[in-house]
Parts: sequence; structure tokens; C-alpha cells
Amino acid sequence: MAGENNVGLVLLDFWVSPFGQWCRIALAEKGLSYEYVEENIMATKSDRLLRSNPIYKQIPVLLHDGCIIIESLIILQYLDEVFPDTRSLLPTDPSERAHTRFWADYVDKKVYGCGSRLYTEKQLEAGTEMAGILKTLEEELGEKEFFGGEHGFGFMDVALMPFTTWFESFNRYWGVNVEEVAPTLAAWAARCMKRESVSKSLYSSEKVHAFISGMRKDAGFE
Repeated sequence: MAGENNVGLVLLDFWVSPFGQWCRIALAEKGLSYEYVEENIMATKSDRLLRSNPIYKQIPVLLHDGCIIIESLIILQYLDEVFPDTRSLLPTDPSERAHTRFWADYVDKKVYGCGSRLYTEKQLEAGTEMAGILKTLEEELGEKEFFGGEHGFGFMDVALMPFTTWFESFNRYWGVNVEEVAPTLAAWAARCMKRESVSKSLYSSEKVHAFISGMRKDAGFE
């Protein structure tokens, strides 16, 4: 993968996983080279993955010179700590770091928690909840260019950006048009997409929508 520093990193991942995309964006922002290993978690999980993450048996997993790091938010923090000479994703001030971690956790619990119901529910009730979540995020963004504020593009931007490829599906299935519900957030997403670290780490909304549509068909919703 692209990057200037060859540091013995291997990422076990699945192409559409927003959590894997967190890691890909972070690695790109830091200019760290790594070996990408696609795990077909929809079929048979590899022995390597099961050995590396025997508790959750999920991606992403970061392998670093014999060390195994699991859980995406932990991986992002690990990269900041182990490679201090690269661009930091978290601010240096402890209170700002705590604030950033809170909102990244909000994305994990709320955006993914609600958004993943695209896979499991035929009903549209989740649309109202998602609209509220997006408005809350827009209020947190405010007039800042990025969620990182003076720190610039950072931890929280990385955490939220992969879910922007779900916006098309939010609209098609739930009638949640992000440009209407949270236009400032939509503009933020467009700015982030101009970053090479983001554009080269994410797949198109149409490709992601096709995956979600396939999951819904398998569940008998279409």
C-alpha cells in the first residue's frame, strides 16, 4: 500500500467495513506502508484471522512486528502512540482528546448502531432516528472546517467519514436526504473526500449501496 515508511504492518480487513476504512484512512494520513489482506468474512474466515482475534473473530486486525492489535478505535490510538513522528490524529490537550474520543464513540454506537439496521429491518422507523443523529453531528461540527477544529482533519473525521458512503442508502430506504437534513455535514463530507487519504480508502456510494441491497435481499426485504 501507499506510504513512505515500511514498518512491518499488516491489516486484515474487509472492503466494505467502515471500521477497516478507519484504519486505512489513518494509515494513509500517517504515510505508513502496510500489507493489505482482504478477509472474506461473508464466507469462511481465515485461520489467520481466527488466531489473531479469537474473541470476536472479526476484522479489522492490525499486525505489527509480532504484536496483534484489535478493535478499530484502539488501532487508531495505537498508531498515534507507536508512531509519534507521524501526523497525530488526536489533539495533544487531554480534555480535547477526551472530547474527541467521546464523539468517535458516539459515531460507533449511534451512526453504526442505527445504520446497521439497514441490514436487519424492513421498517422505516430507523430513518427518523438517523435524521436526529445526523443533526446532532452537524451541531457538533458547527462552523468548523473539520471536526478536529484547530487540529484539522483528525480522529473524529476519520471515524465518521466511512459512513458517508451509506448516505445514499439512508436516502433510498429511509428517505433521509443528508443534503436536506444536515447540509453542513454534507458539505463537510465533500471536503473530506478531496483528501487523498479518504478518496483512496473508500468505495463509491453506489458500490456500497449495491452491497447493502444484496444483504437486504438475502434477508428477504427486497
